[in-house]
Amino acid sequence: MTLAQWRHWMREQLVNSESVALDTDVLLCHVLAKPRSFLIAWPEYIPTEAEQTQLSALTARRKTGEPVAHLTGEREFWTLSLAVSSDTLIPRPDTELIIEAALARLPASTSTLADLGTGTGAIALALKSERPQDTIIAVEFNPQAAALAQRNSERLALEIDVRQGSWFEPLADQCFNMILSNPPYIDGADPHLQLGDVRFEPASALIADAGGMADLQHLITHARSHLVPNGWLLLEHGWQQGTLVRDYFSEQGYQQVSTLRDYGGHERITLAQWPGRHNAENKHQ
Repeated sequence: MTLAQWRHWMREQLVNSESVALDTDVLLCHVLAKPRSFLIAWPEYIPTEAEQTQLSALTARRKTGEPVAHLTGEREFWTLSLAVSSDTLIPRPDTELIIEAALARLPASTSTLADLGTGTGAIALALKSERPQDTIIAVEFNPQAAALAQRNSERLALEIDVRQGSWFEPLADQCFNMILSNPPYIDGADPHLQLGDVRFEPASALIADAGGMADLQHLITHARSHLVPNGWLLLEHGWQQGTLVRDYFSEQGYQQVSTLRDYGGHERITLAQWPGRHNAENKHQ
């Protein structure tokens, strides 16, 4: 079959996908190692036997719902191409909002940042690409995911300090100008866990106790000991958790609490400033 015929056949096979045309073209470009423009400019190209075998196999896997990012082994995030695996969440466009929010609030001077639950290293590496002068520590509990973040750091030549451990444990007594996290925030009973890409992602990176709030509350509570006065904590959360997260921030003495909406109009990123323990205590007196 020609390239045009392969393109048509794959779209027929993947008809139940939410992004049929995009999935088809991404897989074709991956196998052929060509840009998308090649698919349009050379419709008469006949893939080699090896390429055809690979296209058939990847199409069959995508047909079962396996994420395209797992099939290609990479995903674009911010301006970066990140290696991904089944050990981590697949970076999503909505998470880029946390990068925009961070860049809008960081001073021009050199800062020290921490990305907790870094996964592929997406947040830490995107910030490093924009602010090479900053010191950025990326913490990840899963050893395989931490190793993947380190590989992404080396492959992209963006130097971040990847540490393996649970949340604040690898940070000792260090304090930061900003802490960011996209933690697990889904209730284990949420039916969405049986849909789409999340079926193939690690449950430990998705599900949290207390109706999905346990890790968010842990981060808000303990970040106070790791933020400099007027340092920021930025958290991604579920679309129905905005009020709960804002209230908990306020209860714990944070100020300047606000929530940003994602591209679908849902509350997605809540951020707040830690005034310092002395100022927080004075406010509550």
